[in-house]
Amino acid sequence: MNGADTAWIMVATALVLFMTLPGLALFYGGLVRARNVLSVMMQCFAIACLMSILWLIAGYSIAFGDGNAYWGGLGKIFLNGITADTTFGTLPEILFFAFQMTFAIITPALIVGAYVERIGFAFVLTFSGLWMLLVYAPVTHWIWGGGLLAGAEWSLFADGVNDFAGGIVVHETAGIAALIVAATLGGRRNKNVPPHNPGFVMIGASMLWVGWFGFNGGSALAANGTAAMAITVTHISAATASLTWAAYERIKYGKASLVGMVTGTIAGLASITPASGSVSPMEAMLIGAIAGIICQELCGVIKRGLKIDDTLDVFAVHGVGGIFGIIMLAVFGYASWTAQLGGLLIVGIFTIVMTYALVKLVALFFPIRVSHEDEITGLDLTAHGERAYDHTS
Repeated sequence: MNGADTAWIMVATALVLFMTLPGLALFYGGLVRARNVLSVMMQCFAIACLMSILWLIAGYSIAFGDGNAYWGGLGKIFLNGITADTTFGTLPEILFFAFQMTFAIITPALIVGAYVERIGFAFVLTFSGLWMLLVYAPVTHWIWGGGLLAGAEWSLFADGVNDFAGGIVVHETAGIAALIVAATLGGRRNKNVPPHNPGFVMIGASMLWVGWFGFNGGSALAANGTAAMAITVTHISAATASLTWAAYERIKYGKASLVGMVTGTIAGLASITPASGSVSPMEAMLIGAIAGIICQELCGVIKRGLKIDDTLDVFAVHGVGGIFGIIMLAVFGYASWTAQLGGLLIVGIFTIVMTYALVKLVALFFPIRVSHEDEITGLDLTAHGERAYDHTS
């Protein structure tokens, strides 16, 4: 074990959890109507709790166990054989478990943005738990656990897919799943309602930005130059994408909005994620500059072109951003085109098929959509018996 590496990954673990709680909860919560803000926060919080337990029970074993090319097996269920003295590289393996647990938390939590304001709470928890175990964990094994796409002895590609911190593992899987759930669920009855609290959105985005230093910098699994460069390029991409999103919005609509600018921040962060272990600051600036425009354009394509109410633009920002970052690694020569495009295709098809199957399966047991009356009243009151704001005082 290395003390410096261990200390840094402890910090990174806290930072990545901070991204979901409270970062993502505030970011998504501010974007919905006042009558649904608590339901979004409840979904994020409950997912964080449930994924933690499921990661302990079987998720970690499926992702990082010594199985085969397709899954890690069940040899490490309930952390079997792992003690405080067991190592993973220069880290205590229990710390590596905890760090990866925070990724398993935020990935299904990202999907929340696609179905807010109209989905059943029981469906959310059941679907999210199954999706993490049956989609996220296997894909994690394929790329980070020495599996099908990792460049190991049984890999489909000699060099393996280059995905430093989750362009495919996190953002492509969550983005595609968001699109499938939103398309199956159907749109909101009233789509033309602005965010109820842009201040929450900015605060949440800022927390995500800070937490992303742990997300990308921690993925080096060491306190070294790779981690330092990953943090730097992450920041540069986020800053650049924020400005290009705002500038492009100003050109199109005559004004640059706060919500738009911080959404650009997230687009820049998602896009740099897979490339943060390879690219230079100038390459990161280029990635961010392009991401702020293409992700904004895709928001319109999904909602107006495809007529899918991916409410908070999960696919356009996270899915497209992660896919774009994976491709840019091949453009800059840090990975082979075959591995990058092959990885995107294989994981994309797997995610589409499995997500659709899980949506249909869970819907047999729990209603996917709340009633018309509940949607009008708001999920805060109908699902949780609370209101975010007391308008009588």
